[in-house]
Amino acid sequence: MLLLVPAAQAQQLQLRLDSTAYAAVLTCGPGNDFYTTFGHSAIRICDSASGLDVVYNYGTFDFNTSNFYWKFACGNLKYCLSRTSFSHFMEEYIYEGRAVCQQRLRLSNQELNNLFVALETNYLPQFRFYTYDFLRDNCATRVRDMVNNSLAHRQLFVPCEVADAKSYRDLLRDATGRNLMWWQVGIDMLLGMRCDTKCNNLQYMFSPIEMMRQLDSTHVVGTNECLAEPVEQLLEESRPPLSPSVSPLWVFWALLAAVVALTILARVYRFGITWFDVILFSVVFLASALMLFLWLASSHYCTKINFNVLWASPLFLYFAIRPNRSPKWLIVAQIVLLFIAILMTIIAWPQQLPTVVIPISLILIVRLADKLINRNI
Repeated sequence: MLLLVPAAQAQQLQLRLDSTAYAAVLTCGPGNDFYTTFGHSAIRICDSASGLDVVYNYGTFDFNTSNFYWKFACGNLKYCLSRTSFSHFMEEYIYEGRAVCQQRLRLSNQELNNLFVALETNYLPQFRFYTYDFLRDNCATRVRDMVNNSLAHRQLFVPCEVADAKSYRDLLRDATGRNLMWWQVGIDMLLGMRCDTKCNNLQYMFSPIEMMRQLDSTHVVGTNECLAEPVEQLLEESRPPLSPSVSPLWVFWALLAAVVALTILARVYRFGITWFDVILFSVVFLASALMLFLWLASSHYCTKINFNVLWASPLFLYFAIRPNRSPKWLIVAQIVLLFIAILMTIIAWPQQLPTVVIPISLILIVRLADKLINRNI
């Protein structure tokens, strides 16, 4: 809940900053934990005259929340606005070895006080909690909206197209890079078609790093004035770099070769590998169940309409239960779906499926085709 505080309420709070005070957007670099991969944003309010120097952070959550993982999976996890001293905030990032940058905002004293009062009001117990949405309502988008709403008779962030725009998926892939390739594959499999639309400038700013770049170049509407001063590096990154991860694509191509070899050997030497099919089909069904849950039962915006269920089909539950007695037409239908998934991966439409879908689908085709051949013998 973002608030534009009425004048009467502002007077009631009795908040007023000195003319020398300033606000700044803090942008923090990625950390080693996965949930810190995409960086972080916060707002700093500094008033040296009164000794005030605090950071407002919309990215706070509590691991001890009851049913934490269930609420996260359902998209109902509550995040909250926290407030801490600037020195304590910096101590945490020094400990984690993460970079911190600052962009001072060119706000009038009235605009600065608008922002301060709104932040303090949002920090009240009845307002500080909100339902987190990774793409549309997070620590960065909240900072963007609070700053925009504080401007008096000015407007900063308006929706507009971006030249050579990227999709949410593209931006997430850029952030995970070569060091978190397995996480990247997992994210790709769980995100649906909504993440493949091209982002406008406001949507880009779900990413703290992208918001910092836009603040560095965005002008107030109708003027040549940039709202933010140039980026100031407060803390250099000191964490050890992550090692590049083993490519999932090569792992699955190697697994495909192994499955083809196993299938040929089983046919030549006439031994059964039903146990392997049961394990394989069960794993695929579990992936399917997770995707369908996130699509149909969760509140996550980004997991809807997920065409990964073409290859991770719920039909694999039936194949796992009846590995050698499944109807031929059902096997053929699933093979067709697997070929469609491969085609979608190649043309990247209407959803960009991860490239590992090609070898995974071929593995499943090999085993399902072997079932057809056995039925015909």
